[in-house]
Amino acid sequence: MNSEKEPFINPIDPDKITDRPGLLPYAHHSGSLPIKPEDEGRLKSRALRAMEYQTDAQLQQIYEQIQLLANQAKALQDRKHISTLIYQCNLKFEPLIHHTYHLYRKEQEFLLSLVAPEDWGRTKTQLVYLSTIKLLSDHTWEIVRKSDAFDQEILK
Repeated sequence: MNSEKEPFINPIDPDKITDRPGLLPYAHHSGSLPIKPEDEGRLKSRALRAMEYQTDAQLQQIYEQIQLLANQAKALQDRKHISTLIYQCNLKFEPLIHHTYHLYRKEQEFLLSLVAPEDWGRTKTQLVYLSTIKLLSDHTWEIVRKSDAFDQEILK
């Protein structure tokens, strides 16, 4: 008997074997799950559609927030403008916070009144009704109701 053993030569090609069969790009035994290559174009297309949908939705939210901020800035600017105008009027009384007043124009000057336009009755007045306003606690004036002449008279 030959005490020397012949070296074992594996008849399988060394490129077809591995120590880690889980990393093979194909099933390594008959019970393995089939591994199918993904259609790369379809995968990218699906990912792009999802990305576009999400970014468009987020951009729409940002546009709505910008519009809201722009509207708030416009309202604040209008409050500042009308407040400045009212404080330039010749006030015959001290306006109280959270009370409603009415702004009129008589010739070239503006007047603040306690009398609403519907309360004048049959009396013909030379006053042009502009708006109903309310004094806020920060001493700015909130516009409660505007007349058709408001934008022409106030926001010139």
